Amino acid sequence: MNKNRSAGALAMAGLLAIGGCATGPDRNPQDPLEPLNRATYRFNDALDRAVAKPVAKGYNKVVPQPVRTAVDNFFANLGDVTVMFNDFLQLRISDGMQDLARVAVNTTFGILGTIDIATPAGMQRHDQDFGLTLAHYGMPSGPYLVLPLFGPSTFRDAAGFGVDQYMAPVNQTEPATRNTLWGIDFISTRARYLNATNLLEEAALDKYLFTRDAWLGHRRAQERGGQEDELPQYEREAAPGQPQGK
Repeated sequence: MNKNRSAGALAMAGLLAIGGCATGPDRNPQDPLEPLNRATYRFNDALDRAVAKPVAKGYNKVVPQPVRTAVDNFFANLGDVTVMFNDFLQLRISDGMQDLARVAVNTTFGILGTIDIATPAGMQRHDQDFGLTLAHYGMPSGPYLVLPLFGPSTFRDAAGFGVDQYMAPVNQTEPATRNTLWGIDFISTRARYLNATNLLEEAALDKYLFTRDAWLGHRRAQERGGQEDELPQYEREAAPGQPQGK
């Protein structure tokens, strides 16, 4: 994708500008590419501030809540198809059959998934992707990696993301339809997380470290089916090259 190549070039330019930071004994061993990741994070953050966040705010202002909920449900139903495939790949047959039933019920009786009938009926939604499938079969995550436009990942999960995108129902449609659905899904998702990012903006934190460690902790919890990792006290830490408390 040309956008990804351009983003990667900008991220590399950022890396050259900050080549001396985040080195030495304080570097997190899970994040050996921290200078590059920080550059990509800044690129993503700038793009979010300039484009995604204003569009998401406009979407919330203009589109009524019932319509936003229907859009969220529609894309969640499409996402259940990919989850179902990964359930079966991991031999989670019961979960896979339940997700198959969810898709069938919501697509037929829920008007193409715009109404979530399955959840109130007791059909639990699961959360699986091909990165977790690879983890299930013993593949290590590899280093943390911030993807241009798409955000936090690891080497393994970036590869898994590509497979999930290949399997996704949206990507089986004509390019014009696919691109339109991509855009609507992106705006809908960004709008749903406005409050969370507003809280992050207000906190006196190194946003990069917080995002990285929260995401890695969440992925570890998904892999083992246990509790989330406790996050460090970021208010006592500073970004590389910055004074404490900034």
